[in-house]
Amino acid sequence: MKNLGAMMKSAQQMQDKMKSLQDELATVEVTGSSGGGMVEVTLSGKHDTRAVKIDPSLIVADEVEVLEDLIAAAFNDAKSKVETVMQEKMSELTGGLQLPPGMTLPF
Repeated sequence: MKNLGAMMKSAQQMQDKMKSLQDELATVEVTGSSGGGMVEVTLSGKHDTRAVKIDPSLIVADEVEVLEDLIAAAFNDAKSKVETVMQEKMSELTGGLQLPPGMTLPF
């Protein structure tokens, strides 16, 4: 029973660390860009869109598709950066423990 108590305490500590990490990720902001920085999208660590900036020279009625592509590319760049930050933070939390393929945290 002593080991069970230690496991329960360890699980509670991990849960507390996860909550702290989730709170920290909510405050992180990452900016992705495209078109040489002419379009920028800022996301929170929880993938909430915080800001979109578009260089006014890109706003041309005949070239809407180009602008749409640049916005999508900037968003994808920001999303990739958020996922990298999350992986780094999770690695710190788990002490470098690798999760099985397909399993991500937080669960």
